[in-house]
Amino acid sequence: MTMAPAAVWQAGRFAIDLAQPRVMGIVNVTPDSFSDGGAHASTEAALRHCEQLLKEGADILDIGGESTRPGSPAVPLDAELARVLPVVREAVKLDVPLSIDTYKPEVMCAVLELGADIVNDVWALRRPGAREAVAAHPSCGVCLMHMHRDPQTMQTAPMQGDVVPQVLSFWAEQVAQLRALKVDASRITLDPGIGFGKTVAQNFALLARQRELLEAGCPLLLGWSRKSSIGTVSGIPAAAERLVPSVTAAVLAVDRGAAIVRVHDVRDTVAAIAVWRAMKAEETHP
Repeated sequence: MTMAPAAVWQAGRFAIDLAQPRVMGIVNVTPDSFSDGGAHASTEAALRHCEQLLKEGADILDIGGESTRPGSPAVPLDAELARVLPVVREAVKLDVPLSIDTYKPEVMCAVLELGADIVNDVWALRRPGAREAVAAHPSCGVCLMHMHRDPQTMQTAPMQGDVVPQVLSFWAEQVAQLRALKVDASRITLDPGIGFGKTVAQNFALLARQRELLEAGCPLLLGWSRKSSIGTVSGIPAAAERLVPSVTAAVLAVDRGAAIVRVHDVRDTVAAIAVWRAMKAEETHP
């Protein structure tokens, strides 16, 4: 029997209520992100962006110091730490759940020591020492994302076959390994990795069949914002101009059971989800 996903995500200082969908605002402290590279690269600009996203209604902030767009080069450890740590040191004072988008265990340890709440890892803690870094923390949240191959090669040879069972199988293995280290299930969320080594059709299969992904038994975190698959089907080549289709995808993901949506355009996504919530509230009233 499939377990229902947890109603609360234990994430460091916070127990995040998932009875209603939550919006995770993206803060890229990078010069080369696919959609807003360089816009928030300085510590001051990143913190201003954090504050702006909170004003727009973000429930969680996700700070990243390395782009994982297809073909992006790996960032040296020292460079990522130099980008991320000054922002985290100040952002923890904002008293909101703080997620760090990293796959390096050294970065995980450093940001958790500073008070960050969530590790959001595109490698699903498969790098040596990453699981142990999370397991050593008493309560941090974690997001395990499915990725085929690696950021440098994932789109040169995408996955083949039926994507849904492959993602579910991958998650089952990664969750089992983390649970074996005594990490409570309430700390775990799962991301199918839209655009990470998948074809356009596979990405939209994950959306169309997203309710099947709930069989994994953990809350789902979906990141559709400004992705290239949205550009392909909408005919909008510039990532920063994909607002409407990105918000559409976020609402569709929420309607199919996503607990958290990771987005660039917080204000518009929050507004769209408010419309969805109003509709859902009336479904029980004939």
